[in-house]
Amino acid sequence: MYSYLEFEKPIADLDGQIMELKKLQQGESGGVDVAEEISRLEKRSSEALVEIYKKLAPWQKAQVARHPDRPHCQAYVDALFTEFTPLAGDRNFAEDQAIIAGFARFGGNAVAVIGQEKGSDTQSRLKHNFGMARPEGYRKAVRIMELANRFGLPVITLVDTAGAYPGIGAEERGQAEAIARSTEMCLNLEVPIVSVVIGEGGSGGAIAIATANKVYMLEHAIYSVISPEGCASILWRDAARAKDAATAMKVTAQDLLALKVIDGIIDEPVGGAHRDSAKVMETTRKTIDTALSDLNKLDGPGLKKARREKFLAIGRDLG
Repeated sequence: MYSYLEFEKPIADLDGQIMELKKLQQGESGGVDVAEEISRLEKRSSEALVEIYKKLAPWQKAQVARHPDRPHCQAYVDALFTEFTPLAGDRNFAEDQAIIAGFARFGGNAVAVIGQEKGSDTQSRLKHNFGMARPEGYRKAVRIMELANRFGLPVITLVDTAGAYPGIGAEERGQAEAIARSTEMCLNLEVPIVSVVIGEGGSGGAIAIATANKVYMLEHAIYSVISPEGCASILWRDAARAKDAATAMKVTAQDLLALKVIDGIIDEPVGGAHRDSAKVMETTRKTIDTALSDLNKLDGPGLKKARREKFLAIGRDLG
């Protein structure tokens, strides 16, 4: 069984009926045949899922992006890369497990991998601080990018964070400066950098590792300067208006592609990435592979120039 979101209640009701009938079927020793009814309900459930996901509102997409069963960074690392060797610490203060970083092989070629890991249960979420990195996490990312640049290795980043950690200790250790340095390093790399927003792309915590030559988003991911709840709290002093904020902020992949903030959308299975993670991993792999093939045609200065021009051009043609 899946964890159902509020707007998925019609599907949850149908799937509940299907489960009850299947239990009844298993317990019957020769009674009523319910196979036909199960088949009918399964068809209705599938049709309802397609119908609901055809017209998701921005706030509903935000809920899908945050779904507890959605595959996170570590799942992508395990599926997309081989020989992954994680590196720890920023060589200055501490190790930050909100950011996973290291070197691996992608399609047989050496690459650097950096991603934000939220965790999948209470223990791992606490371990990874819900994917919210502290300054040492971004300084670790900078260290990995410097090594990648030195050895001519492409950088692949996987973005999934509500934002950088806003705690007092993080601010005391220079959170804003660490994010700025990480963003600067992304801009100055003379190797290809490809970024995929796999869930939430929140604020500077996301852009710090997503200032890439090619930026992609999963179909139901979100990407914004602040969370919808945070925006609602500032504008209306009411976090409950997050639904209105999500619509006004243009947080969806479809909105951001139209605004030319991102370069493409990676399709998800109907119902979200958590319903068929293997399929979304394969689609993501193909997207990254195509992007790297295109970027490998440029030399170092060309990659740096193209990246700079890409970000300077955002918003240039708007109103």
